[in-house]
Parts: sequence; structure tokens; C-alpha cells
Amino acid sequence: MRPIQLTALAACVALLGACDSGSRQLRAVTPTEPVDRGITEDMSELLADGANISIQFTQTPLSEDAALEAVASGDADIALVSNNLPFRSDIATIMPLYPTVLHIGRLEGERGTFNLEMLRNATIFAGPEGSASRHVFERIATRMDIGKDEYRYVEDFEEAPDVVIVFSPISLERVREVQRLLGEYPDFRLSSMGKPGDVGKGTIIDAALLLNPSFRPFVIPLGTYGEMTKEAILTVAVDKILVTRRDLDSATVYDLIKAILRLRPALAARRPGLFQQLTDDFDVSRSTYIVHAGTQAYLHRDAPSVYERYSGVAEVLVTVVVALGSALFAMVRIFRMRRKNLIDTFYTQTIALQRSVNESTSPAERQRTINEVRELQSEAFDLLVDEKLSADESFRIFITLSNDVLRQLEDSTVAVRASDA
Repeated sequence: MRPIQLTALAACVALLGACDSGSRQLRAVTPTEPVDRGITEDMSELLADGANISIQFTQTPLSEDAALEAVASGDADIALVSNNLPFRSDIATIMPLYPTVLHIGRLEGERGTFNLEMLRNATIFAGPEGSASRHVFERIATRMDIGKDEYRYVEDFEEAPDVVIVFSPISLERVREVQRLLGEYPDFRLSSMGKPGDVGKGTIIDAALLLNPSFRPFVIPLGTYGEMTKEAILTVAVDKILVTRRDLDSATVYDLIKAILRLRPALAARRPGLFQQLTDDFDVSRSTYIVHAGTQAYLHRDAPSVYERYSGVAEVLVTVVVALGSALFAMVRIFRMRRKNLIDTFYTQTIALQRSVNESTSPAERQRTINEVRELQSEAFDLLVDEKLSADESFRIFITLSNDVLRQLEDSTVAVRASDA
């Protein structure tokens, strides 16, 4: 039976190992934006080379709102969305990937500081329906009390929109695309939300950051887009984040994060300028959604255990306890020593009284000595009652000693009186 059992055990171990090393496939929503779609396709291609997680995309591209619905319903496992979409309790953040920058421009007119009034009665290009760009514009329009009948969306540049509001990552590929666009629309200009030094001075950029906590200030450097950026452009940025369902397996999320970070150099080489800020300890403090348990496990992978975290405190407590114990022990010893010194005084006095009597001592002096010994006994018993002496072996020795002295003195006194008679 033993060989059969060993064979069965080996088969189980092999089966478990095969299950553990097998590739796990995640269904990802295909983004509508070409740049986002290209980035997710790069990730999928790189993951297919040696990673234990693979990505399969949905056949139909979905807007970010629809992507969240697909993830929440279980039709997809992960999606790439902007971090400024409305909060949902059934969605969890996996990790931020790269920042997208708000570009506000006009196809005609001089570049100037962004003015909210330029949006009224304008034709607007703000990306596809459900995109982060449209969400931002509609928030602005609502705060300005601009009705939906006071502006009109257009689907592309060919319709010559008055205002362009687009969240887009800044990469070499995007810079080349904008330069080609500038060749077709030479009057296209970017609007700035102020000067780079205006942050923190109560200007429109601060209002945008206050009302949108997921935003952060961003400066498009001078010359980034050639003639379009003859000066630095102050705007805002928001992260593109990977999201999933809250109940997706934590180990799968943990492994996905490890795989993506392992591919970071390859992704940065394919998309220069996008992934340089992605670090092992990425920041999820601005996340619109709750952080997935697998992400928390990864971010705290090097955190000390409970024992390690409180070992220092435990050492201090042990030291304090030992010190208190030593102090208490010392106090007990001192207290006992004081009692011992006190009983030693009774010994000394009793022996001194015994030695003070000799053959020439008169009966009256002998009786006075006897009384003094009895007074010592009475004092010792009073101290015993007051707990200043202990009824220990030392006390019993004193009582025995004093009683012996009393008998000796009393016998001597009787003998003296008999001889006198």
C-alpha cells in the first residue's frame, strides 16, 4: 500500500503545481480611444511572452462608462478608465498606469488664458460619448449654468469646432500626431489656465483642483508641441487607472501588478514619456474608487509583520517589567533588611542585659534586668502586631533567647535569696 500512496501523493502534487503554474486569462474592455487601445494591446502582447496572466479583449470598444458597467456585471474583468469618473461601490482600483493631460484649444484665434465664457454657444469637440473629456466639460457647463441647448458636440475636427477639450497622454507619438494636426489647422492654439506660478493663488486652476480631487496641476513645457507651445501651458492631469470588480481574486490582482511592473521598461521603450513615473510603490491616494485587496497586499508586501512592528515596543515593555521587578525585589530586600536590623537590636540588647548580671549583682538589679527583658519582649510583640516585625525564624530565636535569659536571671535571683536566708 505504501508505494501506491506515494504515487497518489506525487500525482496530487504534480496536479497542484500544474494548476498553480497555468496561465490565468483576464477579459479586458477594449478602449474607444486609439492611444489607450494601442497601450493596452502592447501590454497584452508583452504579457503573452512568459507571464502567467494573459489578456483577452472584448470585440466591441466601449466608452469608459460602459466599460465600468461591463466590469461590474462580470462581462469583463478589467478596464482602463480615467480616475475622474463618478464613484462606484462595485468597482476597485488596481493601479494607475499613466497620466492624461487636459488640452483646451481653439481652431481659430490667438492663444490666451482659458475663459469659461468661450464655452457658451460654442461647438465642442470633447472626445467620444462617455469619455473623461466629456465628463469634465459637462461638469464645467453645469457649474456655469450652461444649458445643453447652448452648445453642440461635434465628432471630429473636420466639423471645425470652436473649442477642443481633450484629455490625452503626452508622448512622442502624440506630439507627432498634434504636429500633423497643426499642419492641417495652422490656427489651432492651446489655451492656458494661467501661468505656472498661479497655482495656490486662488485662480481658476485652484478651483479646478478643489472641485476635482483626482486632478493635479500640470505644466506642458515650452516647445512641447512646437508653434502651439511658444509659452508654457498650465493645465491639469488625471491618471488612467486599471480597475476591476471588488470580488476579483486578490492573488490574480497581485500577480497582474507584478507582471505589469516587470514589463515597465519594455512599455516605456514602446511609449516614451508615459511610464517613467510608474514605480514599484505607486500612489493610490487619489483613487476615485476603493483600492482592491490584491493591490493593498502588493503595496504592503515589505511592511513589517505584527511581531516585527511591535517587537521594539515589546522589548521596551520587557525591559520596564524587568526593571520594575528588580526594583520591587530590591524594595522587598530592603524592607526585610530593616526588619532584620530591628530584630538584631533586640538580640543585642538582650545579650547585653544578660552580660550585665554577675555574681555581685544585687537582687534588686537582677529584678530590674528581668523587667527590662520582659519590656523588650512586649515591645517586640507590639512591633509584630504593627507588622514592623515578621513572625519568622529570627523572631522565634529572639523569644527563645529572651526566655532563656529570663529563666537564668530568675533562677539566679532565687538562688541568691536562698543563700541570704
